[in-house]
Amino acid sequence: MDSYLEKLENDSIYIIREAYWLYKNKLAFLWSCGKDSTALMHLIRKSFFGTIPFPVIHLDTTFKFKEIYLFRDAMLRDWNINLIISRNQQALERGMSPGAGREACCNALKTDALKQVIKDYGLQALLLGIRRDEHSVRAKERYFSPRTEDFRWDYFNQPLEIWNQFHKLKEDEKRHVRIHPMLGWSEIDIWRYTKEERLPVVNLYFAKNGRRYRSIGCESCCEPVSSKADSIDKIIKELETTRVSERSGRSQDKEKPFMMQKLRSLGYM
Repeated sequence: MDSYLEKLENDSIYIIREAYWLYKNKLAFLWSCGKDSTALMHLIRKSFFGTIPFPVIHLDTTFKFKEIYLFRDAMLRDWNINLIISRNQQALERGMSPGAGREACCNALKTDALKQVIKDYGLQALLLGIRRDEHSVRAKERYFSPRTEDFRWDYFNQPLEIWNQFHKLKEDEKRHVRIHPMLGWSEIDIWRYTKEERLPVVNLYFAKNGRRYRSIGCESCCEPVSSKADSIDKIIKELETTRVSERSGRSQDKEKPFMMQKLRSLGYM
């Protein structure tokens, strides 16, 4: 592994171990099955010698690509993952779907599902695989980013992070902290690391008939982009020159800075 990737890996492992030391039995990892969170799960396993000493949670909207579910089930077998699948069953039974609008759907099937699983398992801290370069709003995040009791993100008043000292909630606080060990990584870093560590990824990322997905999630929210990159090497080469943003294939109403900031301020990932 080259020195740059090794430093990224070491920095992320340090944050993961700090998170566990600070929050221990109140910590969980949110796994979307995307390339970033799968790389983060690999880093967590490296941090703890092949194990994951806290819950792994998948927020299942039931509207994701079938390829994601197939990948998830294969990973459960291959990596021996003890997975908690969280759904907002009440919202689904009421007929909640992407047809209700992106904001309503994301809040009900992701944010509200997350609220419930935090309550059920008494969690105070969550590890997520987001990166600053994904979106201008995510660039405002800290490595340890507190949310209020009602899940709001006060992006004007975030804790300082100096000398590798990170935010610790009091034992009885009702808030929770989002922890982002890969915040400083870039999209091309993820792919170079995936190649180096031979990590599995969902096949939607590879071009088929001249199109591929760069960001995956619910099927109704994602569109493929023009690409001939049908291997990791070709994806890396493409990213070295492309001017197309990573999330250009996501539903545009959700990706506008105002809408993304509004969603994230209300608890969206």
